[in-house]
Amino acid sequence: MNPLLTTLGSKLTERWLNLLVLPGALFLAVTAVGTTLGHRHWQDLDRLRATLDELAARPALERPGTAALLAALALLAAAAASLAAQFLGGAVEHHWLRHPRGPLSRALTERRRRHWTARDEKVDAALRQTIADPAPDPGGPHPAPHPESPSARALARLRSRIEARDRLALRRPSRPTWYGDRMQTTADRVADAYGVDLAALWPRLWLTLPEPAVRQLQSAGDSFSAAARLAAWALGYALLACWWWPAALIAVGCAAVARTRARTALDALAELIEAAVDVHGRELAARVGLLPSDAPGRLTRRTGDGMSELFRKAE
Repeated sequence: MNPLLTTLGSKLTERWLNLLVLPGALFLAVTAVGTTLGHRHWQDLDRLRATLDELAARPALERPGTAALLAALALLAAAAASLAAQFLGGAVEHHWLRHPRGPLSRALTERRRRHWTARDEKVDAALRQTIADPAPDPGGPHPAPHPESPSARALARLRSRIEARDRLALRRPSRPTWYGDRMQTTADRVADAYGVDLAALWPRLWLTLPEPAVRQLQSAGDSFSAAARLAAWALGYALLACWWWPAALIAVGCAAVARTRARTALDALAELIEAAVDVHGRELAARVGLLPSDAPGRLTRRTGDGMSELFRKAE
């Protein structure tokens, strides 16, 4: 039992250090440097060194009790800053996945729709051009088109415009952010394929998933939450830039990394959710009595409609 408790204690300590102490301590250090130097002396290392020497020369710091108390206060302050970042990260997640309920959100959604429609029209134009200049059949009497031929250029233009449109949204936007649209696309694709309401299906399906699938989904969800926390730190450094402008560079770097990680994590999460419905949706239908457990075939729209009606409790 003692080795087990020792292992658990070491893992908890490591997690506490990584999630709470280290990010908060780094933020407090940058805050101390920024407030000491300010905008005017932003790169004055001699000023910073003199301030540190002045603090170290104070008699109170020579007492072990005072030093221990200051170290404990620093750890508590770092943990408090990290907890605040976690709370703000949850707000960032909600903001990324929000519905267009307010005037600003509706305006952003409409703006994204206009941009997506413009890109979709370019895709249609490129598709018409590709159809007008078809590529020769590679297995036919004519050789494959040269990379600089009109048909090859038309295909490359079509791929480029499809990628540009899909970077904005896979379908016509209905949310003010890419993140919300990505999850909405998953719900729409599941509804189109199986006629099932993903919001009503998912809590029940989650209870039937095997452990490997649960771990994959939790890993993708944790990665998205971690990216949201990094975005929260970016907001903190942006606020600090009011006193020390180099903090703005840190904020921009954190925001760029957070955006990239969040898009990658949420895209993986959406794919995993859709895959879970594809693979285990029929199993859930059998468990709730809508299908015989030994019946062959795939999940149909009729069965999906039945699950939606059952899970909604006839709302």
